[in-house]
Amino acid sequence: MKNIYIKLFLFMFSVLAVGCQDDDTMSHTNVSAVNALYAPANDKFFNLAIPGGSAVFEWEGAKAEDNGAVLYDVLFDVENGDFSKPVFTIPSDGKGFQPALNLTFTQLNKIAEMAGIETEAIGKLKWTVYSTKGLNVVKSAVSGVIQVQRAGGFPTPDQLFVTGTGSEGGDAVADAVPFKKTGASTYEIYTKLKAGQYKFITRKNGTPETYYIDNGKLKEDGATTFAGTDKVYRIRIDFSDGSAKMTEIKKIELWFPPLGQYLFEYTYAGKGIWKADNKLIVFKQESWGRDERYKFKFTVDNAGTGAEEWFGSVNGDNSRPDANTSPAYWYMVPVTNDFWANSFKFDGAVDNKNVNAVVDFSATATAYTHSFTVL
Repeated sequence: MKNIYIKLFLFMFSVLAVGCQDDDTMSHTNVSAVNALYAPANDKFFNLAIPGGSAVFEWEGAKAEDNGAVLYDVLFDVENGDFSKPVFTIPSDGKGFQPALNLTFTQLNKIAEMAGIETEAIGKLKWTVYSTKGLNVVKSAVSGVIQVQRAGGFPTPDQLFVTGTGSEGGDAVADAVPFKKTGASTYEIYTKLKAGQYKFITRKNGTPETYYIDNGKLKEDGATTFAGTDKVYRIRIDFSDGSAKMTEIKKIELWFPPLGQYLFEYTYAGKGIWKADNKLIVFKQESWGRDERYKFKFTVDNAGTGAEEWFGSVNGDNSRPDANTSPAYWYMVPVTNDFWANSFKFDGAVDNKNVNAVVDFSATATAYTHSFTVL
């Protein structure tokens, strides 16, 4: 009987010891709230369009009951939010151990977007800090507010298409017409618009990001209405600043400097391609031989202002091409309106022949190019 009492006593002692140890462990996770926010100053303004900019958030460190390290989360919310559903939460610098957070303007711009602030608009973000150690999370009783002006740009997508009833492909997403990527943040398309609505999408499957043009600016989640007769446009989009420029392509002509005249005009065939079928090409006889030089004039309209754009060879002068000439010979680049400079030369087989002529400014072309097929 005596042994039974001794064992019972030891068991009860061990239970109490473990319980006290658990209580001690739990108490050691207690942490204080952050009592002061140091930076940025309340209502400080940040223009998020400034390249390479950043903002530093700093606060008074919290204290842990066991004098150990404290972890911090920084929370952002709309101006009148209470952080019950913050728009964004991020650990502080040093994987949450430092009482500071450095955010790039690119990151802040994204947070401002989450808070519903429109591109290029000025809005306010509210922020605070939670301190934690183990299971205990303590919300600070203080919060700050910053003013931000969102940048006009957007993250550049990997691809871009135009779709809608006012587009060439119609409103079936599978038939959306692709843009050509022309730079790190830029896209371009030559396409026809007709009465209806059109928009830009970043992919043909899933849920793509959607953009539209409003007064020369790229906007999210909408469509542009096009009214009037069908017109062919060059649309240039720059995601870095959210700019969008539309230029009407009124006509394309083949300039033949030996005669000082245009031989013919091309007809738009669709999806960035122009054609001129069954056209007679005759070189000009000179004392030294037959002259075969040519280049292209685009007549364009920029918001009611007419202009000319010339396209020709990357070379100032050329030799006649033949069957072994690289396809790059026919690539078309912007050139000056000089009478002769940067002209191409016809293949000798074209002289006194009828041809089908093509100008290809489609997104699928390796580069903007042209061709002549002898009939």
